[in-house]
Amino acid sequence: MDWRRYTPSPRAVDWGLFVAVATLFATGVGTIFAGTAVAAWVIDLHAVSGIVLVCLLPVKLWRVRHRVAPERLTGARVVSIALAVDATGALVTGVWWIFGGSLDLGLWGLFHLHTALGLLVAPLLLVHLRYRYHSPETAVRHGRRDAIRYAGLVTTGAVVWRLQGPVNDALETAGADRRFTGSREEGSDAGNRFPVTSWVADDPEPIDRSEWSLRVGGRVASAASYDAAELPTGASDRALLDCTSGWYSEHDWQGVRVADLLDAADPDDAAAWVQFRSVTGYRWSLPIEEARDAMLATRVDGERLAHGHGYPLRLVAPGRRGFQWVKWVEEVRVTERREVGEWLAIFVSGI
Repeated sequence: MDWRRYTPSPRAVDWGLFVAVATLFATGVGTIFAGTAVAAWVIDLHAVSGIVLVCLLPVKLWRVRHRVAPERLTGARVVSIALAVDATGALVTGVWWIFGGSLDLGLWGLFHLHTALGLLVAPLLLVHLRYRYHSPETAVRHGRRDAIRYAGLVTTGAVVWRLQGPVNDALETAGADRRFTGSREEGSDAGNRFPVTSWVADDPEPIDRSEWSLRVGGRVASAASYDAAELPTGASDRALLDCTSGWYSEHDWQGVRVADLLDAADPDDAAAWVQFRSVTGYRWSLPIEEARDAMLATRVDGERLAHGHGYPLRLVAPGRRGFQWVKWVEEVRVTERREVGEWLAIFVSGI
C-alpha cells in the first residue's frame, strides 16, 4: 500500500505544520486565561491541533530524513532538527499529562515542562522559516485533495480527543480527574494544605499584621484605610482555584466582600475597573461589576490563610485563573481605565 496516497502533498504538509504549531501556540497562551466552561473551546482546539501535529510530524520527518545525514548538516538544518525535537517533546509531555503522567523536576513538574517546550517552539519556528519559507501558492496544485485530507485529519483529531476521556476513565488514570483546563485536583477542602505557587518570582517576607493596612482609593468619594482589626470580615463563599501550574483546588473562603468595600467608598460615575495591588507590586484589575462578586479572603476552610497563600488578604475571583487571584493585597484602587503597566508588573514584580 502506498501511504503517500493518504497524506497531503509536501508543501501542504509544511503549511499544515505551520498552522498547527501557530494554533497550538495561540491556544496554549489562551488557556492561561480560560477559567470558565465558556472558554473550553480554546482547550479543545489546542488538543485537536496537537493531534493533527502528531499525524503530520512523522510524515514530514520521514520525507526529510535524508537531509540529516552528518555530511549534509548545516546551521539551518541543526535549527530544524532542534525544532523537530522540541515539538516532539512538547507533544509527548502533553499526551503524558493527559493520561495521568507526572515528573518531579524540583520546582517544576511535567505540566511546566510541557509549557516550556511549547513556548520554545515559536522562536525555533521563526528561525526555521527564515531559511525554509515557501509561498502558500506552491501548495495550491493539489488543493482539493489536500483539503479533503485535512478535513479527515481534523475530524480524526476531534474524535481521538473525545475518546481520551472514556479511555482515562476505563484505565482509572490520574488524568481522569482533570478539569476542562487540564488541571488535576489537589488539596480541596483541606485548609492551607493545597499547593503554594507564585506567578514568576513573587515571594515577599511574612507580613507583620500590626504594620499592615488595606487602602481603598482611586475614583471614589470616600477613600479609606483599614488595619487588620477594622476589616469588615464575616463573608464566606465557595470557589474553585484553578492554577496555570496544572492543579485545581476547591475551598470555602472567608473574608471581606469587595462589594462592601466599594459601597463604603462610593465609586464615582466614571469608575469602570477595580485594581488589586500586592505588597510586591503585582497587580491585576477586574471590571467593576465582576469585582463586586469577588472576595478578599482572610481564611480558607476556617483556617487563617498561610503566608504562602497570601496572608493577610488574597483575592478570590471565581472563574479566573490562579495567577489573577492576587496575594498579599494591600490596596484596592478604583479606576476609569485599566492600567496598561499591570501586564508588565506581573512578570517583574518579584524581581
